[in-house]
Amino acid sequence: MKQQNIQRKSARKKNLVQLLAGLILIIIINIIGSSHFFRIDMTSEKRFSLTPATKNLLRNLDDIVYFRVYLEGNFPAEFTRLRNETREMLNELSAYTDYIQYDFINPTEGDNREQVEAGYRMLMEKGLEPTQVQVRGDDATSQQVIFPGAIVSYREKEIPMHILHEQIGVPSHEIINSSVQALEYNLASAIRKLTVEEKPNIAFLEGQDVLEPEHVSDITRELSAFYDVSRVELNNDISSLDDIKTLIVADPRSPFTEEDKFIIDQYLMRGGSVLWLVDPVFADMDSLNYAPETIGMPFRLNIDDMLFRYGARLNADLVQDLNAVPIPITTGYVGNRPQINMLPWVFFPMVSQASDHPVVKNLNAVRMEFVSSIDTVDAKGIKKTGLLQTSRYSRVLGTPVRISLDILQDPLPEQLYNDQPQTVAILLEGEFESVYRNRPLPEIDLHKSGFIESGEPAAQIIVSDGSIIKNQFDRQGRPLPLGYDRYSGMFYGNRDFILNAVNYLADDTGIMEARAKEVRLRMLDKKRMRQSKLAIQTFNIIIPISIVLIFGLIKRFLRSVKYSRKKQ
Repeated sequence: MKQQNIQRKSARKKNLVQLLAGLILIIIINIIGSSHFFRIDMTSEKRFSLTPATKNLLRNLDDIVYFRVYLEGNFPAEFTRLRNETREMLNELSAYTDYIQYDFINPTEGDNREQVEAGYRMLMEKGLEPTQVQVRGDDATSQQVIFPGAIVSYREKEIPMHILHEQIGVPSHEIINSSVQALEYNLASAIRKLTVEEKPNIAFLEGQDVLEPEHVSDITRELSAFYDVSRVELNNDISSLDDIKTLIVADPRSPFTEEDKFIIDQYLMRGGSVLWLVDPVFADMDSLNYAPETIGMPFRLNIDDMLFRYGARLNADLVQDLNAVPIPITTGYVGNRPQINMLPWVFFPMVSQASDHPVVKNLNAVRMEFVSSIDTVDAKGIKKTGLLQTSRYSRVLGTPVRISLDILQDPLPEQLYNDQPQTVAILLEGEFESVYRNRPLPEIDLHKSGFIESGEPAAQIIVSDGSIIKNQFDRQGRPLPLGYDRYSGMFYGNRDFILNAVNYLADDTGIMEARAKEVRLRMLDKKRMRQSKLAIQTFNIIIPISIVLIFGLIKRFLRSVKYSRKKQ
């Protein structure tokens, strides 16, 4: 009896020591955690690990950023997943700062139909785009309008943010997955738009018969959320680009002088970046309004030697593609009324991403007009990355090219479209070598800068189509969103491509890194599920029950052995 009391006291003492040790450990962990914040991401692709640039953006917040997310309601499984992933990402952001707040709202809730429709109009006026989805009930299927986006506010400013990024010809589950992958970038981008105080300077090149301001008005407005956007003339002044982060050359139509080339070349040598949107071949749909056909001829812009030295060659050809944008064509008459049909115009390809680079990752198809192929050439120390390419049903035509709408009525055999995908946009990065190295310099005042033969790290994006940045107009002459085709009513990825390109070239915060994040979609094998349905059901029912029974029998056996020994 005395021995048992000693054992009980020893056990109580041991338990008390363990309790005190546990409490001390918890206190120490809390003290460390209060001064050193960290989170552990156990997912294989690190989906909940924010990029350093996003974390830095959150640390610098000084007021509340409020997200009103309109992804609440009875949705199909895919949109439920998008809602849940959005909530989790917002939770992740709010874990790093108290200045992130959010609320999920069901836009279909209201006292009556008029109130709901008024809410829809309000959201559309604020810039959110509705999407129709099918909702399956017990005995019927209905259409439901949802707004897969958010209204983000900060102090007195407010902007729309789209969460769903639709892609032409892509299955819905892949669209949802790509939207999930882009969540961190979209949220960080919205925060940056609202909170940026000192915007970097970017500029459209003026002169060389480039696109007029009204033709780039939509993208200018979009870029103005991130940058101070201006137009700049070179005027033989080597310092004219000194404060410019990125220069946009939008569809030049007249040759560059050697002085202009030299200024841009030296701007690159000093670490500047350029977005070249250039047509190597002159071809215009307006010509077909006055004649049954036109001829595509090479454009002599006097920049081929520059781009060749930097690592790219714009070819004097035109690419036809069976994966093409439809245009309205009169196919006949009923009485005096023309019959207009939308037919794919092989000179207007719908191009897609050529790599998984952040500029084009998960990008919607991009609409292009009279596009040419781009080749890479040897340039020491320059990294070359393809961004956009045509489909594998392409055909390359050397100049001069006969362009006629007759091809719509009498299309060529598909077997002729066998030239494989053609690169039409490329990224060049590295320390470029001046095209004027070992060449006479133009007569231009260098001030105190001097001539630079080999430059600082810089980047250029070259696109062989100037119209990629050109917005269309409605019947009243108002500019339409870039990428919207007023004939087909479809949205293409032109705006996102230009925004991503400029953000990458001018990004001094690093948030473009978030676009490279990949979240793998682990889909069930539906074919295998159908084939092995009975086996899967049997396995899922019998195995768990069997495990419980086995453990129960083992435990009963051990108890019987234990008590039989005590009786002995």
